[in-house]
Order: sequence, then structure tokens, then C-alpha cells
Amino acid sequence: MAEEWNQDTGEVVYRSRDPIKNLKIRVKLQRVSPVSALVQRVQEEEEGGRGDIALRTLGSNPGTKGGYRPGDDEEEVVISWQEKLFSTFEYELYQNEAACCTPLDRQYHQDILSLERRGRKNIRVFTYTDYDRYTNLEEHCQSVTTSEQETPTFLAERMANVRRRRQDKRPLDGVGIRNRLITWKPSEEFIKNSHIINTPVQTMYIMADLGPVGKLGLKENEHVLCTIRVDSNGVITLKPDVTGTKGPYRLEVESHKRELWRYTLHHVSESVQPEAQEREQILYKDLYSRHKEYLNNLVGSDFEMPPSGALRVFINGEIVSAHEYEYDNLYVHFFMELPKHWSCPAFQELSGVTQSCRSKTHKRENVAYFCHPFSFEMFLSEEVESEGMHNITAKTWRPVEQGTVSELRRFFIGGSPELEDLTYIRIPGTFQGERLSRFGFRTETTGRVSFRFHAMHQSRSFLDRSSLRKRMQSVLDRLGGSSQQSSILNVLDAFQRARRRMQQARESLPKDILSATKTLQLEQSTA
Repeated sequence: MAEEWNQDTGEVVYRSRDPIKNLKIRVKLQRVSPVSALVQRVQEEEEGGRGDIALRTLGSNPGTKGGYRPGDDEEEVVISWQEKLFSTFEYELYQNEAACCTPLDRQYHQDILSLERRGRKNIRVFTYTDYDRYTNLEEHCQSVTTSEQETPTFLAERMANVRRRRQDKRPLDGVGIRNRLITWKPSEEFIKNSHIINTPVQTMYIMADLGPVGKLGLKENEHVLCTIRVDSNGVITLKPDVTGTKGPYRLEVESHKRELWRYTLHHVSESVQPEAQEREQILYKDLYSRHKEYLNNLVGSDFEMPPSGALRVFINGEIVSAHEYEYDNLYVHFFMELPKHWSCPAFQELSGVTQSCRSKTHKRENVAYFCHPFSFEMFLSEEVESEGMHNITAKTWRPVEQGTVSELRRFFIGGSPELEDLTYIRIPGTFQGERLSRFGFRTETTGRVSFRFHAMHQSRSFLDRSSLRKRMQSVLDRLGGSSQQSSILNVLDAFQRARRRMQQARESLPKDILSATKTLQLEQSTA
């Protein structure tokens, strides 16, 4: 039966909020050779009842030349995050205390002494942690396309060199390398090598020694099975991904005897118990509730209410555009007058100036787009129910100075005469005619200005009315639904109609009859 290999050896990215120390991966490494394939076939035939004695003997005798040794051809190890498993070369190196120079080397020496007492759990599979000086050179030779003539870009070379530079800057003998925080005169080479975003990343390599039996510990026989990177944001990068239900990965070793290996990666981290998960959810809920209370304390839950019997209106306006302008550098000086019975706070500004704007041709006319926002609030002593958005277009004009020099000055350098007193544009309150004459005041039409208003009403009467409506609705619901509600409303309407008819009948009676009726009612009350 043909083997189904997993060809997807690219990187995968995960994000986890759990502590990375809980990560565990089970690695199973197995040699695929003619002998092992023969043994597997013999076992299958033995289960089916058709065994060959000679083949079974060949496969079960470890001393036979080319025989099957489970300890040499197969290994399974569960590896935790940043767990150090020593290779054969490291095991022999750190056994000698004289070869240990750095604090890390001396720590590895103590670890190997403890391993000799309790025994090793790995032979071929080992790891390089983030503290080891190891860099996978294959990572620096990655190509973006499948072209053989592809050359790496400047960014690819610099990013590939990040981890190598970080490995070279590791402290030696407990003494860190002191660098200057500021380089006043950086060179071009310094800028190229230093101007790189370097997010703190921890890396771990799961390795395999695929050398022949009796010749383990050679660097040329070391192969990377899996690369694990974790950054400070909880992003976990695996290359390749865990196999799961997919087929195993393959490794082909070029040696004096061509060999094929296969391995699988399984995620075997302990899942969270229901009790721990429930406690975690409780902690998160408590954290969110505390954060919500904190925000409520900052914002507050009470809103400023207008005075009783007054209506507050918030106006959010915008000067959208101006049409039919003749020149480029334009601005609008606007002034708002409050209608009768309306007032505003003393600090409120009801006038302003927009930014300068340059017009452009749009549909055979010059248009200047300002998009200048403004806002103000007004109070009304009487309740007025008006709401929504309003679009208003106002015709504009400007004062004109006599003479050609002023027009030339306006055309070349901009600017025009302005009103000294803005109240001059208002209509006097004592004016009662149809047309207001401003004879002698020279003006010129400058186009139209569009305004968009958004009004918001706030009043206690709205709140009282809504609460009264709710109370009436609750009373009607208690009385028994829509049918009884309609009957009650009919009775009330009939009562109002009868009352109006009675008032009309009284008004139509003569005055002497009304006086006689009142006298009769007074005598009856006194009697």
C-alpha cells in the first residue's frame, strides 16, 4: 500500500491567550527502509494467518546483519516549550566540566549529571532552545518565487539577519554588551543594519540526528523537524504545522546509503479543566464589570437637564459649499441671529470665519467646498416640537469699494472691504415696511452658501409626557386590552360631544331666561 505523505511544509500562525509554557508537542520519528517495510508486511501477514518463518526470524533477530532495531529506527518524545533535550554531541561535550566556560554551559553540565542518574528519554530527537547559539541557515536562503535566477531583496536580507545579530549579542560570563543609546553620526552601513523593527521573539527548534547507528553526534546529520516561534503578543508560528489527521512528513537523507525517514507532530497540551475554565470566566466577568464601573465613574450617569418649562436645542451645522464664486481664495464670515423668544448662554459664539478655499468648475459654475462645522445651543421658554435635519441656502454678498485699484488688489493679492459693525446686515426691529433701503451702500452678489442643520431637543416636558403616556398605557392594559380601551375612548368622546352641545345650547338662550334660571337655582339652594 502506497504511503500518503504530507507535502504542506509551510508556516502556520496561531494566536493564544494561554501561557506558552503549557505547550506540548509529541514527535514520532521512524525510519522507512526495506527491512522495516518487510517487517511490517510480515506482521500484517501474521495477523491474517499467513506467516513465513524465515522472514519472521529475520525481522525479530536484532543481531542479524541489517536486522530491525526499534530503538534505532523509531523514537517518540513529548517535548514542552523551551525544554532542552541534549543531542549526542552536546551530551558528550557538557559531560566534561573543563569544556564549560559560560554560566549556561555549567548549567547544562549539571543537567547532564542529573540525566545520568535518572536516564535519558531521547537519542535521536533533541532541541535547540532560545538560549542556544543556533541559527537555521535554511531560513536565510528562502526564496519568494520558484525562479532559479531570483535574487533576495534588501529587505529580505536584513530581516533574515535579525535573529543572527540577536544571537551574537548574547551576554558572555554574565556581562552584557554595553551599547550607546544614541549614535550622533551614524554611517550608512549602521543605518542599514539597525533601522529594522525587531519584535521580541522566542524561538525553539525540534531537531533530529539521522546519522547511522554508532555515528551519532555529527553536525552534518542534524535536520530540523519543526521550528516554533512565539512573540510577545501571543502569536505562535509553527513550521511545519502539526500533522493531526494528515499524513506524516518525509525526510530523505543523502548518505552512502539513501535512507527515508518519516515523522509526525501532534499537539498534546493539556486541555483546561471545566473547573479552571469556569474560574477563568468568573475572573473575566469580574474584570469587565470593574472596567465598566471605572468608565461609568469617568463619564457619569447623570445628564444636565434644562430648566423647568424650557426647551434646549443643540444645533450642529456645516457650511457645505458656495456657488458662483469668481475668485479662488475664498472664505465665509457667518453671523447667526436668534429668533424671538430664544436665548443662548453668554459664552456661546454665534459668529465665525471659515478657512480659505479655492473654487473649481463643476457643471458650468464655480463651486467652493468648505465643509466647515459649527455648533451652538439655544433655549426656548415655550415648548416647541420641531426636530430633524434642515438644509438652507443663503444668498451672499460683499461690500464693493469704488475704483479700479481695489478690484485689481482683490484679483492679485485677495481681500476686500469688510463690515465694521456686523449688526448692519440685520433688519432693525423698528422697521415695518416691505423693503429696507440701504441707499449709498455698494454691494456685489457673490453666490449662494448651503447650510445643513441637525437639531436635537431636550426638555423635561418630553420626559414627563412619555412617563404619563406609559402610565396611561399600563392602566389601559390593566383594564383589559384593546377592546376595553376602545370602549373607554368612545365613552370619553361621547361625553365631550355632549358637553360641547350643552355649552352651545346655553350660549343660544336669551339673557332674560338665563337670569331667571340662575335666580331659580339660587332660591332653591337657599331654601
